[in-house]
Amino acid sequence: MAMKSYLIVGLGNIGTEYKGTRHNIGFDVLDALASDKEAAFETLRLGDVASFRQNGKTVYLLKPNTFMNRSGKAVRYWMQQKKIPLQNILVVTDDIHLDFGYLRSRAKGSAGGHNGLKDICVQLNTLDYARLRFGIGAGFSKGRQVDFVLQPWNTEEKQELPFAVDKAAQAVACFVTSGIQTTMNTFNGNTRDS
Repeated sequence: MAMKSYLIVGLGNIGTEYKGTRHNIGFDVLDALASDKEAAFETLRLGDVASFRQNGKTVYLLKPNTFMNRSGKAVRYWMQQKKIPLQNILVVTDDIHLDFGYLRSRAKGSAGGHNGLKDICVQLNTLDYARLRFGIGAGFSKGRQVDFVLQPWNTEEKQELPFAVDKAAQAVACFVTSGIQTTMNTFNGNTRDS
């Protein structure tokens, strides 16, 4: 039964002051997916959780409410709670190393300096979990990274954001249906190119 359950984790920070910021794109992608699947989030232990069925599989969406740097605790708890195998976990996160709107999924890898991913690696004691990185660009000067990721999108980005978020939500659905390899082959690249 557990093999048919999936945990999709969107990284972000709770609180209205963080809503609509670059660092919260993981939350935004999960919100889009939940809306598409008509699934409602409920505030439970360590996060907001929604679920839906897709092709005979149960998909759990998790938005940790532990703040970004402690995301791993929520991931570990819900993974154990729902008995979800490591290969059925996908983490959606922002990435300053990718241009805005660029998607990159991987079956495993390093945290790449991202504190949310770093904590998940520590809590799960492995780098071997799938992740979908959403490019937010690197339009900041030296030492201003924190300010940049916690700022709202600029006007041009806001116009393109709905399409890019929808593309990322499609990539998540593809991961559940067809696995990480097909997701990589289909969705890795600039959302504006497709």
